[in-house]
Amino acid sequence: MSRFWSARVRELVPYVPGEQPKISNLVKLNTNEHPFGPSPKAIAAMQAALTDDLRLYPDPNADALRQSIADYYDLAAQGGDKSWVFVGNGSDEVLAHAFHGLFQHDKPLLFPDISYSFYPVYCQLYDIAFETVALTPAFEIDPVDYARPNGGVIFPNPNAPTGRVLALAAIEQILQANRDVVVLVDEAYIDFGGDSAVALVGRYDNLLITQTLSKSRALAGLRVGLAIGQPHLIEALERIKNSFNSYPLGRVALAGAQAAFEDRAYFDSMQQMVVMQRDSLTAKLERMGFEVLPSGANFVFARHPAHAGADLAQALRERAVVVRQFNKPRIAEFLRITVGTPDQHAALLEALAEIIM
Repeated sequence: MSRFWSARVRELVPYVPGEQPKISNLVKLNTNEHPFGPSPKAIAAMQAALTDDLRLYPDPNADALRQSIADYYDLAAQGGDKSWVFVGNGSDEVLAHAFHGLFQHDKPLLFPDISYSFYPVYCQLYDIAFETVALTPAFEIDPVDYARPNGGVIFPNPNAPTGRVLALAAIEQILQANRDVVVLVDEAYIDFGGDSAVALVGRYDNLLITQTLSKSRALAGLRVGLAIGQPHLIEALERIKNSFNSYPLGRVALAGAQAAFEDRAYFDSMQQMVVMQRDSLTAKLERMGFEVLPSGANFVFARHPAHAGADLAQALRERAVVVRQFNKPRIAEFLRITVGTPDQHAALLEALAEIIM
C-alpha cells in the first residue's frame, strides 16, 4: 500500500483471474479456454491484417464487425441493425461499461449468490449497492426471487461456475417483473447449451445481453466482447466507451473477430465436439462416484462425497492437472473442470483414479 493511493484504490478488493501456472507438461483445465482452437479463417484474417495499415487507427465504431454480428443473429428480423450491437475489449470491459452506465444507485443490484465473482468488484468500483439472491438447493435461478425492488438485475446464463441453464421463459419472467430497470444476461457460455436471449431483445427495451469470443470462438487471447440491446442501451455504452477509450479494439482483433463470426461451419463443428466431450466426461466422472451438475457450458461442476474439493484440487495439481476450486460457501467441495481434449480427459481421469480409488 502506498501513501499515493486514492481512498478508492485502498478499499478495492480486485477480481482474481484464473491461474496461468508455469508447470511442465501441464494439463490445464482451470480457465475454460476452448480445447480445439480458433477458426483457421480467423487466423488468416488476422495475418492478413498485419500490414503497413497498422500505422493507422482502427475504426472506432467497429462497423464491419458490428454488421457481421447483427447478421449472425439476424437482428433485422426483430427490427434491428448494427446499432443494436456494441463491441469492446473483452466482455469484462463491456460489463464494466454496463455497470457504470446502466445500473441504478437508489436500489440494490441483484445477482445470484453463486455467480461470476467480478460482479461485486464492479459494484465496489462504481459505488453500486447490491444484494445476492440465493440459488435453489439444486443450484438453479428461481425467477420469482427477482420480483422485488432493485436497481437492476444481472446473471450469467449458463451460470458460472455451476453451469446450469435458465430457459428463455424464465428469463422473460424476470424481464416482465423488472420493466423499469435493466436486466443484463451474461451469455459467456451460451453457445455450449441453452437458447440465447438475443431472441427476446426486440420485445424488451430493458434487456441487454453480453457475450465473449473468449470461450466458444476460442479467442481468449484476442480480447473481444460484445453487447446486444436496443439502441438506447447501446448508446449508453458508447458514451462510456468514448469517455474512456475510443479505440478498444485494434485492427487485428477486428479482423479476427469478424472472420470468426462469419465462419459458421467451423464454429458449429467445434461446438458439437465440445458438447460431445462434455457429455463423455460427465458420464465418466459419474461412474467414479462424482455428483456432476447438469451443464450447458464448456465446463463441468462436480464433487465427490468422500473427498474434500480443496484436497482433490491439490492432489490433482501434484500430478500436473490444474482445475478450479472455489473456497466459498455452498460450493467449496466442487471442482470446476474445463472441458478439454480426449487426451487431457484421460490424464485427468487417470489422476483422479489414483487419488480416490
